[in-house]
Amino acid sequence: MREFGLTRWARQSGPEGSGDGPAPGRSNSWTIAATCAAAVSLAVFTVFRHGHAATMVDMLVYRAEGQAVVRGEDLYAMRLPGWDLPATYPPFAAMLFVPSTWFDVSTLRVLVMLLNYALLALAVHLSLKLAGWGKQHRTAVVILAAGLGIWLEPVFTTFQYGQVNLGILCLVLWDLTRSDRNRFKGVGIGLAIAIKITPGLFAVYLLLTGRIRAALVSGGTFLAAGLIGWAALPDASYGFWTKYLWDPSRVGVTVLVDNQSLRGAVCRVLDVNDPGLVGLIASALVGAFGLGVAVLAGRSARVLRRADAWGGVCTAFTALLVSPISWTHHWVWCIPLIALLVVEARTRARRVLLGVTVVVFFSHVMWTVPHRWGRGVAWYWQLPGALYAPLGIAVLVVLGVRLYRARRQAVDDSGGGAWALLAAKLDRDPALTNRT
Repeated sequence: MREFGLTRWARQSGPEGSGDGPAPGRSNSWTIAATCAAAVSLAVFTVFRHGHAATMVDMLVYRAEGQAVVRGEDLYAMRLPGWDLPATYPPFAAMLFVPSTWFDVSTLRVLVMLLNYALLALAVHLSLKLAGWGKQHRTAVVILAAGLGIWLEPVFTTFQYGQVNLGILCLVLWDLTRSDRNRFKGVGIGLAIAIKITPGLFAVYLLLTGRIRAALVSGGTFLAAGLIGWAALPDASYGFWTKYLWDPSRVGVTVLVDNQSLRGAVCRVLDVNDPGLVGLIASALVGAFGLGVAVLAGRSARVLRRADAWGGVCTAFTALLVSPISWTHHWVWCIPLIALLVVEARTRARRVLLGVTVVVFFSHVMWTVPHRWGRGVAWYWQLPGALYAPLGIAVLVVLGVRLYRARRQAVDDSGGGAWALLAAKLDRDPALTNRT
């Protein structure tokens, strides 16, 4: 069966490649070609953005939070003028937003866009490293993927709103790509939790896969950041941790099509604002299954290649599925997923999954759904309006089946080897045969 060019490239560049690598001239040619393609993509994106001016409204919220910290105002009473949007992040995160107040809004928009470009390239690099991509062609692939990756819907909307998702992704990937022997493993996840809470499932993943020190480091980092926030903003910290954290209405409306969590999909299917017990049961079942698959993957290095990479991606998808609200731009974890699928696209079934994943995340189809406010969506628009949740569940199911087969095969191989050894001993020792 012929391989696609990119998957053949992955095979040659990955840990299973020949190891000889391309000739230097050919490598430089790939890099130049990738740079040109990325430059064209970025130019088109810049022109498109200029013609459809992005408000970067979330960036404005972050800036308003930083201003509230500087001015000593009530952080969680703040509402962004013209948008009526409140602060939703912990006080520690609001302190990190203080530097955004040093610039006017126009300058800040440019700086945030450039920062997100850099974070996108770093996320691609770390995703390739997590997936086990070899060093050959990596520079060219990072350049090309970063140039094309801005059109992925979660990345596009991260740029559109001026969000911090790529930064959170890089913090977690930085930890997942470090050796378990590294004493500082867990710091990145701890900081991510301190900023946005939802990455907390990664600390649970580390703990359940036996990386106890890394789990403790992540918990300690989170606690230290929280104490810093409490020392600097005691009233805001008390309000956030005792009240505002538990109020999902501050984050947004669950039923919106923008919300690609399982709970949001159930709301739209049932045409309700609150799915009640049905939503709770669905989230609990998917959460338990997803975390189970993630932990099993993380503990299956002997039977599953890239086990920890799959474990990390499944942990992220589980968190996105069970969170009450997972806006489309939260799904930037499509970057390491696509990297993994490209590296492993050696069979027809895996190429089909890769193709479906790429189409889903490049499609932007949920933004074409009528009644984007979520209520009254026709049945035939339900799936296009909630593509990420079914895809996330499909990834968990496919990996779960793959793990089951791999472990069963390992048991069969182990058992077959034991019986073969016993048979050999019986043939060599007639006395043993008689006793048996």
